[in-house]
Amino acid sequence: MKILLHTCCSNCAIYPIEILTEKGYDVILFWYNPNIHPYTEYRARMHSLKKLEQLWNLRVIYDDNYREFYKFLRAVAGKEKERCEICYRMRLERTAEKAKEIGIERFSTTLLVSPYQKFDKIIEIGNELSRVFGVNFIGEDFREGFKKAMKSAVELELYRQKYCGCIYSEAERYLKRINYE
Repeated sequence: MKILLHTCCSNCAIYPIEILTEKGYDVILFWYNPNIHPYTEYRARMHSLKKLEQLWNLRVIYDDNYREFYKFLRAVAGKEKERCEICYRMRLERTAEKAKEIGIERFSTTLLVSPYQKFDKIIEIGNELSRVFGVNFIGEDFREGFKKAMKSAVELELYRQKYCGCIYSEAERYLKRINYE
């Protein structure tokens, strides 16, 4: 049984790939991340996934049209506090759409491995999109494998990013608190 796994980065993919494969899924990764800023960071993360793809002989579909970055910016401008939900929806919607397009009946996301993401919101959006597109969302809680995955990423010498991905998360990494009012 195939599953299309939205992949935010190589490091977050490690544990979900292991667990889903153990459960009998035929995992196909899907790269779609127009939120990542700047472009050099986007390329570094994509190249790291390509490295993992070669190391583990993975199947990956790349939707790497970086021009979608502007679509992301327009969607979140003035809505900085809701940006994560907007970003989850944008990426999961494209994943569900792609799964339906290529005849895969299930989808999920590596975002569910990170303790820094809004797990319940991702589940809610995934389930909603499941109904819209007619593909099943697998809302697996991968968070217990986060530290193990990060350790594996170091051992595999994968690129390790320092923030979630968007321009706002990069600023928050350094400034800690930002008043968006």
